[in-house]
Amino acid sequence: MSRICELTGKGRQVGHNVSHANNKTKKVFLPNLQNVTLMSEKLDRSFKFRVSTQGLRSVEHNGGLDNWLLKTKDEKLSANALKVKRELKKANAEAA
Repeated sequence: MSRICELTGKGRQVGHNVSHANNKTKKVFLPNLQNVTLMSEKLDRSFKFRVSTQGLRSVEHNGGLDNWLLKTKDEKLSANALKVKRELKKANAEAA
């Protein structure tokens, strides 16, 4: 399972551990991923995602899963999130 947030696309970063003697060794910084269930208000369903904690804060800040998916570019979203986004667009088209 890849260490990538399904909603923000945030992945691992590479850097150095630096000792007091300034020796540098490779280090991998992983995002804090959590398995969460998010509710879609327009579809009246819940969906499971693997999301970083920062991504979860961003979703809440933007008013929920529906607003976040409609606002976010497709390149950042996972296949699962893209499927939900298509369902949302279809539901919005039928309602209008």
